[in-house]
Parts: sequence; structure tokens; C-alpha cells
Amino acid sequence: MPLHDDPGLRTAGVVSRGIAAVIDLVVVGVLLALLYVGLVLGVLALNPGSFRFPALDLVFTGFVGFVVAVFYLATCWSVSGCTAGAAVMGLQVLGRRSARLKPAVALLRGAACVIVPLGLVWVALDRDRRSLQDIVFGSRVVYVRPS
Repeated sequence: MPLHDDPGLRTAGVVSRGIAAVIDLVVVGVLLALLYVGLVLGVLALNPGSFRFPALDLVFTGFVGFVVAVFYLATCWSVSGCTAGAAVMGLQVLGRRSARLKPAVALLRGAACVIVPLGLVWVALDRDRRSLQDIVFGSRVVYVRPS
């Protein structure tokens, strides 16, 4: 039985997926900046007399960045199948039998994409245009707009 039963869907290539990933990276950067602004405003509201901009620890910032990126990807994939980058590029992430990813699978796939972003390069080498994450989690990224 085939992994995906809709042969009319074209699997996306490395260029469109790479551009979508860069757009998503910018979105995550904006989300992190908004979190920092919220932190600054919270510190200012609690202690306006001796306000200083909060210093950010690299380990803490990296952890928060990881959590925000994984949550962003997993939420988008499990709700609509599209992140902002995917929507711009006309892509959608599908799970087995062309369904949306289940939240647990989306969470694990998101973590894998953040931890091993170079897994996307495998798309250029795989005859079915699958990333390493697609192979492991049974997903695929397809074009949803006509070419």
C-alpha cells in the first residue's frame, strides 16, 4: 500500500522548501523579538525606577528559540499543514494517506527539523524528494497551488 494515496499532488523540491524554511526562520525571529519586548515591558512595569534592559543568557535564549520554533512548526502543521513560509510558497505538509499531521507527529517532526535542519538537503538526493524528516515521520511536502 502506498504511503500517500493522492497521485495528483506534486512533491515539493529543495528550492521551494528552502525558501519556505528561510521565511519561517524570519517568523520565528520576529516571535522571539516580540517575546523579548514583552520581557522588557514586564521588567519596566515591575521596577520602573531602576530599569535596565534584561541581559539574555545564550543557553536560555537558545532553549527559548528551540521551544518557540518547534511549537510554531508543530502548531502550523497540525492545524493547517502550512507554516507562513509554506503558505507563501504554495506548499503543504501531509502525513500518511494525505492527511494532516497528528499533533504528536508534528511536534516530533518539528523538533527534528530544528535539531537537524540539513535533513532538508536530502530532498535534492532522494528520487521521491523526501527530506530525512519526511522519511522518518512518513510525511511529504506537496505543492497545493497549480504550477
